Amino acid sequence: MDVSLEGKVALVTGCGPNIGSGIALALARYGAKVAVNDVSKESVDACIARIERNGGTAMAAPGDVTDEETVKGYIGDVLAAWGKIDILVNNAALLGGRGVLDETAEAFHRAVTVSSMGTFLNTKHVGRSMAERGVKGSIVCVSSSNGWNGSAGVCAYAFHKGGVNNFVRAAAMDLAPYGIRVNSFTPTAPNPDNPELLAQWKREGRTPFGLRPGAAGGLGAPEGSDEWRRPARFDGPRNPMVPMGTTGTPTDIGHAVAWLCSDYARLITGIDLVVDGGARAKNFAYVPAAPADLAGPLPLITLDSTLLPGD
Repeated sequence: MDVSLEGKVALVTGCGPNIGSGIALALARYGAKVAVNDVSKESVDACIARIERNGGTAMAAPGDVTDEETVKGYIGDVLAAWGKIDILVNNAALLGGRGVLDETAEAFHRAVTVSSMGTFLNTKHVGRSMAERGVKGSIVCVSSSNGWNGSAGVCAYAFHKGGVNNFVRAAAMDLAPYGIRVNSFTPTAPNPDNPELLAQWKREGRTPFGLRPGAAGGLGAPEGSDEWRRPARFDGPRNPMVPMGTTGTPTDIGHAVAWLCSDYARLITGIDLVVDGGARAKNFAYVPAAPADLAGPLPLITLDSTLLPGD
């Protein structure tokens, strides 16, 4: 089976250097022309450069996904340049946040607005462009394990990712008569593999997961020294929690999303595709074998020709 997106046009929102950039690169490597969106010009420029140095075709579609006129504007730019949009990936979101005892109303509102309005507005206007042109396209909304399971310290993120999951099912029913498919995709804390991002984190002395030196406790860390506070997470030694030994990388996500957007997936709509090494399937009481005893997955099929730091 030769998955090809040749002749297709894609729009990816939230093209930051981790998941968004990985998906955009994969769609381009499989043959699509890719328009990349973000509010950050630096992120847009870096994503385009990454696609182009790997032989792909890309254009900028900058702007705030929560503003309807802005969304209509950059979608119009893509249509003017390339005539249609076959693929939409709704990835724009605000990461992190705080737990329910400490999150601010302003931060909660902004996080939920970016995800909800961004997903809705882009789906609405790209969906209309598909229907008007007879394009039997594919729309993928990026969810998260936090949309399905509880995790301390990310109440706003969990709220809006949970909303994405049911939006997908509703939108899939609305757009099915037009041959347009709508699905969600759930990654689980992937290991970054963008060479530029890894090089930046190395310069800044961050961990492979992007934590700054001295960062305490993870997402569920207490925000203050109040006597009544209890730790949200166990900081001691942990057994490996993922059955396959890894949650994968943005490249793994990109391969899967590219297939989901291909013609081979023509009847797949209203579902959630999970790529997480078995993390979500695992019963809470199940502890996988030690890392040395795990066979692990097949070698990663890389998409970025740039050497990783240290290669």
